[in-house]
Amino acid sequence: MKFRSAFRTMGLSLLAAVLLIVPASFGVTREFAQTYHLKPDGTLELSNINGTVRIEGWDRDEVEVRAVKTTPDKESKLDLVSIDVNSTPDNLTIATRYPSEEGVEVAVEYTVHVPRHTLLKHINTVNGTLRVKDLDSLGDLHTVNGNIEVYESSGDLHARTTNGNVYVELKRPSVAHAGMQAETTNGSVLLAIPADSQADLEARCMNGSFSTDLPFVMEGAIQPRVLHGRLGKGGSPIRLGTVNGAIRVVALRSTI
Repeated sequence: MKFRSAFRTMGLSLLAAVLLIVPASFGVTREFAQTYHLKPDGTLELSNINGTVRIEGWDRDEVEVRAVKTTPDKESKLDLVSIDVNSTPDNLTIATRYPSEEGVEVAVEYTVHVPRHTLLKHINTVNGTLRVKDLDSLGDLHTVNGNIEVYESSGDLHARTTNGNVYVELKRPSVAHAGMQAETTNGSVLLAIPADSQADLEARCMNGSFSTDLPFVMEGAIQPRVLHGRLGKGGSPIRLGTVNGAIRVVALRSTI
């Protein structure tokens, strides 16, 4: 899909720009790797502060957690930041803990594989991108400074960032009353869903444009910067919003 390609091209351009200003030395790193049993329909919670979080579904009844701690300071600084894991057969909770009495310049990047039907109950980072792929039970995704990217997934979704773009591919939009919500303050929202999707769509775009490639029927009184309508015959709600950026809805195309 050309919009997915454009989104990734934009990300690569930003990465190239960052690489030009990052010093040759990336500092000191330390790896964390553990595997935990989790039921196929269990839940995952993850809380991070600085660093990208990647979560991908697979066909195993276990969670593989890989994390890399990095600091430009001396290695002893890595000891001040811990990765706390609380594991039960029904739920896995992962949290990055920083000392409360001093600032520590340590980033932690996570790569997590989970059973495909795991519910992402709450996934949060402050500075970093959230990237999710191949999950059937989406949930709450939140970052402050970073993009949210969801690929080849399904289910309810609440995705929220402040400074970043939101890109979502849904193989099957939610049929639940909660529906899906994707919003940002400074950035654009791109939603790719099947062309025959049935949904009630609300788009709030304060300083930017809204467009859709899918048949869209307006409903209700026209309001400044707010659109209400339905895709197909209507159905579960889809709420998209941005303050400074564009909103685009496109048809999800098969990658086969």
